[in-house]
This record gives sequence, structure tokens and C-alpha cells, in this order.
Amino acid sequence: MSSSHTENAWADGLGIFAGAALLTVGIFQFLEGVSAAAKDDVFVTTPNYVFELDLTTWGWIHIVLGILVAVIGASILMAKRWALVAGVVLAVLSALMNFLWLPFYPAWAVIIIAFDVAVIWALSSMLGTARR
Repeated sequence: MSSSHTENAWADGLGIFAGAALLTVGIFQFLEGVSAAAKDDVFVTTPNYVFELDLTTWGWIHIVLGILVAVIGASILMAKRWALVAGVVLAVLSALMNFLWLPFYPAWAVIIIAFDVAVIWALSSMLGTARR
């Protein structure tokens, strides 16, 4: 087995992981946004939080970002080259937004941030092998 064949298989595996993870995170963020916009009792509001927005606003932010992330994840699974860079940008944006979401649902935000970091690593690795 040649080195080039091994690198291609590795890159394909990372692409499938990144696309599936982004698609999953996007769907989860969309559902989280719907829950927050509906003023669900699941979320605890934190008084005097620096990035204080009401739950409806946070919900709509999650809905929009969730749709974008899911679309980019599906595009990566369809092997669209442009989606690799867009996926890194949206994963960074998603991680930052979930950092701001920490006071409302800490465990969920940390899980999504971890997925976003894994996606950034996978897509960065793919972009690095594509340049060679």
C-alpha cells in the first residue's frame, strides 16, 4: 500500500467524521434554539451575565447557526471543497457562541465545543493534506 493511498484514506475518513459531526452539531443547535425560543424551562437564566440576551434571542441565534452548520456538514459529506474552509469558520463561530452559552446549559455547551474542536482539527488536517 502506497503512502499516497494511505493519506487519501485518512483524509477521506476525517472528511466523513467532520461532515457527520457538523451535521449532528447543526441539528442539535437547531433543536436547542427551538427549545430556547419557546422559553422552555430547561434553561437557567443567570443574573448579571456579561453577554446577557434573553432566551428568545439566544434561541434564534442557535436556530440560524444550527441551520448553517448542518448545511455545511452536508456539503462536506457531498465532497464540496469550498465547504472545508466554511466548516472551519463555522466550527470556530459555533465554539465561541457556545462559550457564551455556558451559563445557560454548561454541560451541553462543553460537549458542543468539544465536537467543534474535533471538527476544526479534522478539517485542518484535510486542508493540510490537500495542499500537498
